[in-house]
Amino acid sequence: MILFDQVIFGPIRSRRLGISLGVNLLPIDAKICSYNCIYCECGFNTTMREAPIPTREQVKQMLGAKLEDMRASSEPLDVITFAGNGEPTLHADFAGIIDDTIELRNKFYPEAKVSVLSNSTRIGKPEVFNALLKVDNNILKFDSAIDRTYQLLDQPVGKDKNLTVDWLIEHFKQFNGKLIIQTMFTRGEHKGEKFDNTTDEEITAWLNALEQIRPSQVMIYTLDRKTPIENIERISLDELNSIANRVRQRGFDISVAG
Repeated sequence: MILFDQVIFGPIRSRRLGISLGVNLLPIDAKICSYNCIYCECGFNTTMREAPIPTREQVKQMLGAKLEDMRASSEPLDVITFAGNGEPTLHADFAGIIDDTIELRNKFYPEAKVSVLSNSTRIGKPEVFNALLKVDNNILKFDSAIDRTYQLLDQPVGKDKNLTVDWLIEHFKQFNGKLIIQTMFTRGEHKGEKFDNTTDEEITAWLNALEQIRPSQVMIYTLDRKTPIENIERISLDELNSIANRVRQRGFDISVAG
């Protein structure tokens, strides 16, 4: 599995976002998340060892220094992306860090976007919700509109164990379209239970949920790196494109990463 060993990492070429400078708001030696997704490239959750969670001040200093160096070297940059070793909105100062990032972006790379890759578990918190409204790409995970499949794929942990699809949809709707829905498509078996979010039942339920959510864009993708379980399948590009066509028929903008 891959852990990001820096707070500021890259830039890298993202399949979906272009040239991306990453920001990891979690420890560099542990995976900490409110989900325990069976397909996560960072593996399953671990316990924090020696590296602490970076402070707001540290993130601002490191990000500012990196952007200043990149601008001095005339390096291209499309996006500053909050991702890393778990769920970025778990950081206690997430909202303030977003404000700092927008300020630094405006100073050094005003043409670049600010993106957050979130698993959606904290969108019920007003400070997180309002911070996500400020970013250019508010990318929220929604892997299934059927509760059992959602639980199997994403495996919410702790106080999030009882989250439901209905809760997610109702909170997605509150963004009034200022969100991008991101869905991982895969199939396989885990602990003796089969999962497949590509069936007609799954896709129909998911499309109906999109009709309620009305996102500005939909991103669909499949496995790209090693996963923490063995019995999991990468979906073909042809199959992803077939799903994408059904999304377009509903009038949504969609991007596909196979």
